[in-house]
Amino acid sequence: MNTFVQIVEAGSLSAAATQMRTTQPTVSRRLQALEKQLGVRLLRRSTHALKLTEDGERCFSRAKDLLADWQAFEAELRGDGEPEGTLRVMVPHAFGQELLVKPLADYVRRYPRVSVDWLLNDRQPDFIGDGVDCAIHVGEVSDPGVVAIKLAEVPRIVVAAPSVLPAGKPRPRHASELGSLPWLALRTYYRTELTLTRTRDGEQCRIPMRPRVSTDSLYALKSAAVMGLGACVGSTWLLGEEIAAGRLVQLTSDWQAAPLPCYLIYPYARLHPPKLRRFVETVRGGWGDGATA
Repeated sequence: MNTFVQIVEAGSLSAAATQMRTTQPTVSRRLQALEKQLGVRLLRRSTHALKLTEDGERCFSRAKDLLADWQAFEAELRGDGEPEGTLRVMVPHAFGQELLVKPLADYVRRYPRVSVDWLLNDRQPDFIGDGVDCAIHVGEVSDPGVVAIKLAEVPRIVVAAPSVLPAGKPRPRHASELGSLPWLALRTYYRTELTLTRTRDGEQCRIPMRPRVSTDSLYALKSAAVMGLGACVGSTWLLGEEIAAGRLVQLTSDWQAAPLPCYLIYPYARLHPPKLRRFVETVRGGWGDGATA
């Protein structure tokens, strides 16, 4: 089958023989053996040219896929497959612009024969429709058709701009006091209510809310909070700089929303190409410390 592909790509039996470092009679015998085994004519030969038959067209396309699968299988067994080609990765906006840039850079530097399409999108990936190899997913994974590798858990805290807090009154200490504040919602994870847990004893408090602004973007949530539009719950790593600068303050520090698990997901398959396997290794080894701080 490999000889047949070489003949088609080289354009003649003699050229294929030269490339394969064998003789033309050997190439001819291999082609005849393949045609006999399949029971079809693959090539029409004349003194001047070769032409694929209709069966040959179908066989050529399928043969290339089969050979590529076999090469990937050999590389898998040897563990020495060199990553190459284009890797398409879907990543949430905030993670894709901050936390995962370093692992991405490490991967690209380490494997120069790979290029990466770094697709920033907060929705659930459609691996077939989007042509995506893998994705970063924040939250629990419900799709049974994917491999899900847990990378970290992302802590979340309650914050607000100082202007949101009632003037002349102490900051809220118990989660139940937060219900009177204006709120912002991150639609992906909470909309009309929020449950906070006290870290020292596990007591829970449910906070109903009517958000003034709802968004599916962490960056928009942070910006709205800094502008004083309401309190919100967001990732510790994203809000830390605003807290340090005094633009936001953490509220009820003893109470936190449940941390969000973060997964690297990709479809199940018999074999995965080296470009994907090496990316998985790089991300698992280089996940930013800020995600778990």
